[in-house]
Amino acid sequence: MAREYAPGVVVFDHPLIQHKLSYLRDKSVSHRPFRALLYQIAGLMVYEVTEGLPTHGVRIETPIETMTCQRLSAAVTVVPVLRSGLGMAEGIMEMMPEARIGHLGLARDEHTLEPRVYLQRLPKDIAAGPVILVDPMLATGGSASAAARILKDEGASDMRMICLVASPEGITRLRRDHPDMTIYTAAVDRQLNEKGFICPGLGDAGDRMYGTE
Repeated sequence: MAREYAPGVVVFDHPLIQHKLSYLRDKSVSHRPFRALLYQIAGLMVYEVTEGLPTHGVRIETPIETMTCQRLSAAVTVVPVLRSGLGMAEGIMEMMPEARIGHLGLARDEHTLEPRVYLQRLPKDIAAGPVILVDPMLATGGSASAAARILKDEGASDMRMICLVASPEGITRLRRDHPDMTIYTAAVDRQLNEKGFICPGLGDAGDRMYGTE
């Protein structure tokens, strides 16, 4: 189940997703189950995220007869924001193994809270199909906005973002900067604190995923 939180913002309130998210938020959960939960939730969310992707008919032979089936028409590119986006990207790729994957390395300056790019590896023809930007946390919106700008500069036009937890401030900024990109999230939390962390949130997803707290 999913509902529209605001124009261009879809929130998943499915009981199974919320159940798993409750464990992700729990600070007592160690890095191994944390990674597994990221993977599982992403796999559940991608069903809704990919709704409406174009398909085309192909003729196949079943063990009984010939029939026409539907397959995706365009090459989907999954782009995780490093490093925390990798866990969710793996869950998406499990459901879409034929998708391509790009990588964007963005680090947030702890003083300005703005992102800086340290890695960019994207398919050359990224404009050929839909792009799914992946980052567990949409906090200030700075990293997501910068990532979306990079993707647009490379030619991407059909973009959507998938995250686990978003702040109202992050949503406002991303919708302001990129109103053509739909945001999919499992939760919209209360606010950012003075350090730019989502409250109540789930902490630093990258640190918790890799056990580097």
